[in-house]
Amino acid sequence: MSQARLMDGTALARRMVEETAKRAADLTDRTGQAPCLATVLVGEDPASVTYVRMKRNRCRKAGIESRHVELPATTTEELVGALRELSNDPTVHGILLQHPMGAHIDERAAFEAIAPEKDVDGVTFASFATMSFGLPGFVSCTPGGIMRLLDEYDVDPAGKRAVVVGRSAILGKPAGMLLLARDATVTYCHSRTADLSAAVREADIVVAAVGRPRLIRGQDIKPGAVVVDAGYNEGNVGDVDFDSAVERASLITPVPGGVGPMTIATLLEQTVSAAARQSH
Repeated sequence: MSQARLMDGTALARRMVEETAKRAADLTDRTGQAPCLATVLVGEDPASVTYVRMKRNRCRKAGIESRHVELPATTTEELVGALRELSNDPTVHGILLQHPMGAHIDERAAFEAIAPEKDVDGVTFASFATMSFGLPGFVSCTPGGIMRLLDEYDVDPAGKRAVVVGRSAILGKPAGMLLLARDATVTYCHSRTADLSAAVREADIVVAAVGRPRLIRGQDIKPGAVVVDAGYNEGNVGDVDFDSAVERASLITPVPGGVGPMTIATLLEQTVSAAARQSH
C-alpha cells in the first residue's frame, strides 16, 4: 500500500486567515471598529506565554486587535471578575482564556464567566450545548479545525466509524459531538480503555487527542483509515506513531503542521464572526 497523503493544515489555515483578514477589513470599514480579541493569561507558564504571543501576532496579520490581560498571581474570584469585565466591554468581541491556569484556579468557574456571545474558543457550557444540538454558536477551536480539515480533503464522516481517543471537555468530547452531527458512528476511547487497539482497528476515522506520545501505533490503524493527530507532546511528537501509521492510513495529519495551525485559524475566524454579530 502506498504512503498516506498528508493533510496540510498550514496551507489551509493560511487561506482561512487571508479570508478572515478580508472580512475583518470590511467590518472595520463598515463599523469604524476593528474586531478585538482579549487574551487572558494566568501565571507564567513558558508554553502558555509563547502560545499567547503567537496568537497575538496572528491577530495582527488578520486585522484583529488584541488586548492582553496578564494575571501573574491571582485567585479564582479575581479571574472571574476580570473575565466578567471583559464580557461587559463592548469594545471586546472575543475572549480567549489560556489554559492551563494552575491547580488553585476553578477552571470551570472561570470559563463560565465568559459571555457565550464572546466565547470564540468554544469552552463554555453554552457552546458545548450548541455544538451538541447543532445550533448556531461557537465550536471548540481544535475540533472545529479538524472538521474543516476533513472537509478540505473530501472526507465525509456520514456512515463512517469514527474513534475519538480522548475525552477532554474542549477537544475529545466536542470532536465526537461534531462528528456525530455529521452522521458518523462515534466511539469514545481514552487512556483507560480496555484493548484500545481493538477499538482503533475498527475506525474509518481516528482522532487522537489524549496527550500521550505515540500511543496509537501503525499496526492498530485500519488500512485506508483517515488519521487526525490532535496530540502535541514534547519534542514535536503527536499521539500517533507517525512513521508506522503513514504506511497504513490513506490520509494523516503531520505534527506539527496539521491540526495546530487550524486551531488558531478557527479562533480568528470565530472572533470576526463574533464581532459581526455584535455589530448588529
